[in-house]
Amino acid sequence: MLVLLPPSEGKASGGAGPALSPGLEGLSLPGLNEARSTVLEELVGLCSGDGDKAREVLGLSEGLRGEVAKNAGLRGAPTVPAGRLYTGVLYDALGLGSLDGAAAERAARSLLVFSGLWGALRVTDQVPSYRCPMGVKLPGTGALGAFWRGPMASVMPEAAGTGLVLDLRSAAYAAAWRPGGEVAGLTAAVRVLQVKVVDGVEKRSVVSHFNKATKGRLTRDLLVSGAEPAGPQELVEVLEGLGYRVEASAPQRAGRPWQVDVLVTDVH
Repeated sequence: MLVLLPPSEGKASGGAGPALSPGLEGLSLPGLNEARSTVLEELVGLCSGDGDKAREVLGLSEGLRGEVAKNAGLRGAPTVPAGRLYTGVLYDALGLGSLDGAAAERAARSLLVFSGLWGALRVTDQVPSYRCPMGVKLPGTGALGAFWRGPMASVMPEAAGTGLVLDLRSAAYAAAWRPGGEVAGLTAAVRVLQVKVVDGVEKRSVVSHFNKATKGRLTRDLLVSGAEPAGPQELVEVLEGLGYRVEASAPQRAGRPWQVDVLVTDVH
């Protein structure tokens, strides 16, 4: 099972790991390293120059000017495992730091966090804190979502293998790689919908905060349970066994993923 996660804008500060190696050796998915270096060099160069231009490109407010300086120093900055770097609603609910040994091993093997700067990372990959969303359009590299499609297309099918791909990414990060071919048929793209009954009629809507929290809890429950569903249909059975209300739609044609909706009633 491979679980695709979005990153978070919120990131832990500090870190005690060694600085990045010149060729980014040591990161997983080494087939992405050339593309990673391209984005890294442009981001560092951008943020080492005109700070106002860098803030405009990155979509940062004046109050986040410190993020520009942080990006400028990425090459020499201390690193931290990606599983501890990302904070926010989804990662709070996932609680990677409190997983026991077996569940933590499954997390290291199964979780892949998409990133505008790094393409994708295992939670064990050591990187510095940074600010570079997938929606950014760098002056030289261009729109990052489009930039990453080529490198991802050459790396991700092997990473996915022949098992379930559980896609929990937001739209901006899903744009960087869309499973195709046989991998698509083994992919479950998950939505979380809040259900309310109004005048006897069930209404469904997406609630951003609860969407993220539910995806974090769902991922944690799968890791703790030890379940390894082989495909989308087995995933539905496992989630129902874990107490989730789930509806699944098979793809209408080949090369498309399954749609799996998780229905919730309480927003917390």
